[in-house]
Amino acid sequence: MAMHLIINGEDHDDLPDHLTVAGLITHLGLPERKIAVERNLEVIPKSTFDTVVLINHDALEIIHFIGGG
Repeated sequence: MAMHLIINGEDHDDLPDHLTVAGLITHLGLPERKIAVERNLEVIPKSTFDTVVLINHDALEIIHFIGGG
């Protein structure tokens, strides 16, 4: 069965079930460093990315920090 998530305001269908935050970051091709993730208005600590399992219809905001000056 496929999972539906809302990521940064956009619908994403057909995501694998039992996906962790770390798995989603990998699936989206994002670098795990310098990323902040909020799920349903709660910030997810980076130390729990491997253990927090996403559920159908979670709303996520993913922010990728880019260095520069």
